Amino acid sequence: MTAHNIQRQDQDESAALKPGDGLAARVESVAKIAAADAAAVDREARFPAAAIKAARENRLLGLGVPHDLGGEALALTDIADACYRLGQACAATGMVFAMHHSAAACVIRHAGGSAWHKNLMRRIADDQLLLASSTTEGQNGGNVRASAAPIEQDGADIVLTRAATVISYGAEADVIVTTARRAEDAPSSDQVLATFAKSDYGLEPLSGWNALGMRGTASAGFTLKARGKREQLLPEPYERIHAQTMQPVSHLLWASVWAGIAADAVARVQGFIRKAARQSGGTLPPGAAHFTKALSTLQNLRALIASSLARFEAVADNRAALASLDFQTAITLTKVEASELAVATVLSAMRAAGLAGYRNDGEFTLGRHLRDILSAPIMINNDRILANVSTSALMSGVPTSLRSE
Repeated sequence: MTAHNIQRQDQDESAALKPGDGLAARVESVAKIAAADAAAVDREARFPAAAIKAARENRLLGLGVPHDLGGEALALTDIADACYRLGQACAATGMVFAMHHSAAACVIRHAGGSAWHKNLMRRIADDQLLLASSTTEGQNGGNVRASAAPIEQDGADIVLTRAATVISYGAEADVIVTTARRAEDAPSSDQVLATFAKSDYGLEPLSGWNALGMRGTASAGFTLKARGKREQLLPEPYERIHAQTMQPVSHLLWASVWAGIAADAVARVQGFIRKAARQSGGTLPPGAAHFTKALSTLQNLRALIASSLARFEAVADNRAALASLDFQTAITLTKVEASELAVATVLSAMRAAGLAGYRNDGEFTLGRHLRDILSAPIMINNDRILANVSTSALMSGVPTSLRSE
């Protein structure tokens, strides 16, 4: 067999992947590379290039794309499980993977009959394009439901100039999915979601990224200058995309990454306690009770995510149910509760490991885990969420039964 035929055979086998074919093994292959590079990615605050390259090679960037467009059409639970495993290996890799799939889900679920976006989905699956999202702008902080920069018409083209204070891994992405005001005379809440390929835009640095944790997400700020065609705007208003997809999917995938970070912290401290007990003739170290607390909190976190994923998937194609006050409140509070549980788990693990976890130079170090997980309540700030949801929460009924409603 010639080299050309071997290459063609490999391509054909890759194209013939069935949904989830060897998914766990493919994710594990990426996780090993991510784990080996995690400390350097954090120390140098650099994008996890080797892990994302491996994700492309293992064809993990098109998992949610429909079959007829070359993807695997996997359920969100499968993608969340991959986020969990990658989060255990490297927080930055897991978060980049989660953010990519959140942006991809918006395109997949809201493309309608758009030929431009169907072609984009084919390219995500075939070429393993990496998508980044831009929803933070100027001084609006985490208020993703307001945009300052408008879509402008320039002849047959649309133009957008946006001061994006954060575009995670923006310099590494192949496509940027960004919110914008619908037009110059539109209010800030009348938003669209635009999709620009790398050839459509330029990025001018605004700010760097030297953060406490999640350093490898490379979440620098840029002035985004983009030009494209009107068909590059998703046909549905962002208000609907946000409620039905962006918010629930991103919250669930982020939470899965946070759970992965917490799980690895628990696994490390379990190893520490076992080693300490062996060395002391079976006597447990003083912090062992905190390990039990960490394990219990992790179990609660995983159960919360699993139940929230099941709830989302049960109504994923029911627009009325997704828009309901009850669902929107629940999915928003899932993010708050998951982030708090993840932080509590890592803090308990740190107390269980004591100095061995606090040190940066030992096999049981948890410093990176703690720094990374502290981003969880801050990424779309929990205080802002609780303030915004308070009115709708007051309007929701209090359950009168333990049964799911």
